[in-house]
Amino acid sequence: MASVTFRAQLVVRGFALKRRTTTADWMVIGPALVLGGVLTTFCWGQIKGPPSPETFPALQVVPEPYGQACFVFVPLRQELCRFHFSSGLQRPFLYPVNSPDGWPLTRMGHPHDPVSHSHHNSVWISHADVNGFDFWADRPYTQIVCTRVTEYNESAEDSLRAWLIAELEWRAEGQPLLKERRLIEVKVSGDTSLAWRSPKDVLAEGYFILIESRFTPVRQTVTFGETAFGLIGVRMTKTIGVRDGGGRILNSEGLVNEKEVFRKPAKWVDYSGYITPGVAGGITLFDHPQNEGFPHPFHVRDDGWMGICFSFQRPVTLSPEGSCTVKYGLWCHDDIPDRQTIERHWESFATWVGHEGGKP
Repeated sequence: MASVTFRAQLVVRGFALKRRTTTADWMVIGPALVLGGVLTTFCWGQIKGPPSPETFPALQVVPEPYGQACFVFVPLRQELCRFHFSSGLQRPFLYPVNSPDGWPLTRMGHPHDPVSHSHHNSVWISHADVNGFDFWADRPYTQIVCTRVTEYNESAEDSLRAWLIAELEWRAEGQPLLKERRLIEVKVSGDTSLAWRSPKDVLAEGYFILIESRFTPVRQTVTFGETAFGLIGVRMTKTIGVRDGGGRILNSEGLVNEKEVFRKPAKWVDYSGYITPGVAGGITLFDHPQNEGFPHPFHVRDDGWMGICFSFQRPVTLSPEGSCTVKYGLWCHDDIPDRQTIERHWESFATWVGHEGGKP
């Protein structure tokens, strides 16, 4: 009898223990589940859905080490161009500048004279006579120094636009002579709404590199002297050159190659040719109608380079309180376009307002 009673007590105690344990578990687990649900709902509420393809930046400017910034067409993971601005350089420049299909359109240096043309830095801005100082060639007493980049940005309204703004000093014998604020904007020409859905088709129209420079004297009057060298230069890759690869130079007046185009005023000059036996591409260099003295002469050679002559016809003088703004554009494209196609893209470029007309 005692044994039965003992076993009954064990059963009752065990049942009571089980009930107490179960009750304690639910007292912990129940609120935990409720709290977990609340937190999950809260967290999901804080995480937005994937961005709209129409607004997510397909073109981005990416700061990189050693004074570089890369403009990337993200849907294809393709680098379009890169800005080099380390303070140790003779001058900032853009390299590489690639075709929409990813082939190099420019090079560093002259293919047959790399020593005396070491200043041919793909795409660059400089001038051969600023108060008598030569910033065009690689001289030990002059340097164009980027002091800082103040902005890297993409457009919230147009996913195919990105830009940076750099502050530079033109230094002669170690002293700042001229300040420059340079805007470099890259814009893909195609339909924004198709950037993520059909990126190859969007990039097939090519892209623009848009450059606006605002020059301000530091302390004294600054004069850009009469010269054919400056402000902007473009050194094409070797095989695009007329002499080395059988390329073609065409200007807005319908003139062809160095013999006809050399130092003639024009709205634009296109330099196109074959990069490989089956791949053609090129760059059209645009002068902007708001530039003082437009249209300017173009200094263009069959050996593969072109530039716009800012002060070839007359000197340009800036007072200590004054400033001067110039705008240039490069349309980077595949194939060898006809005159009508290039003109259509120049007309699009001519509407660009830049920083002076309204911050992008």
